[in-house]
Amino acid sequence: MEPDTIISIFLGIGLAASVGFRVFLPLFALSLAAYLNVWELNESWQWIGSLAALITLGVATLVEIFAYFIPWVDNVLDSLAVPLAGIAGTAVMVSTVANLDPVVTWSLAIIAGGGTATAIKGANAAGRMASTTTTGGVANPIVSTLETGTAVAVSTASILAPPIAAILVIIILVVIFRIYRKMRPKK
Repeated sequence: MEPDTIISIFLGIGLAASVGFRVFLPLFALSLAAYLNVWELNESWQWIGSLAALITLGVATLVEIFAYFIPWVDNVLDSLAVPLAGIAGTAVMVSTVANLDPVVTWSLAIIAGGGTATAIKGANAAGRMASTTTTGGVANPIVSTLETGTAVAVSTASILAPPIAAILVIIILVVIFRIYRKMRPKK
């Protein structure tokens, strides 16, 4: 496998993980990177780097970020965002992976991209519901700030240093797995 292909896979996985925290922010980051010619997209995904896509994704990102600061609205958004995260994680992976057979690209996108995004979004939704239940939603803006900050950090690392983003994704998934194991009822 070529180094460019490996780097493109790291980028896709990093952005897919970011989608698990905020659906539109990683897509906006990718659009901005493509618009500024920092990252080249697959031919069929060039539209993401257009000015219209950049503005649309930028507005969607701002609306999403601010909506997550409203208790109870954030829980409704999570119920919608879990399936959207899988779709967006798959799409972001397909748009970035380079030099692979389409069957391999789509398989990787569905499993690694969509799977990572859905796992992280599902864990976040459960965490937000727990926050809402235990604090009446008072702590939800703190949770939202942490999620947005993580999405920004992982998206930025994905674009500027994809191997570091891949390491961050592994760390995030390990933390989620450990939290899940601690919360799981003991037999």
